[in-house]
Amino acid sequence: MWQQKLELYDQLVEKCPGFDRKGKTMPYTSANGHMFSLLNKDGELGIRFSTQVQQKYLQEFGTTLFKSHGAVMRGYVLIPDHMLEDLDRLSEYLNESYDYVMTLEPK
Repeated sequence: MWQQKLELYDQLVEKCPGFDRKGKTMPYTSANGHMFSLLNKDGELGIRFSTQVQQKYLQEFGTTLFKSHGAVMRGYVLIPDHMLEDLDRLSEYLNESYDYVMTLEPK
């Protein structure tokens, strides 16, 4: 199950030419010193958004905040599994997240 999610995550990131997947045991994307997507050990995908966008997507996607290792990841939205069926659309959200972290102060 986790391996299938990893393959989908890799396919998703490949659709976004501005950045690459990082991490061997904990796959993630980052830019400007900020992580903005993550596949946790349960095979769940979290994408980071600004506070206003996060609130909008929590309702729109019918989801919750993303958790990794039992902790809520501030700013991250849990992407429901059914959204993994449309990687083209999901890549738009991932690119939106990338654009957001690029507005943050570099770390």
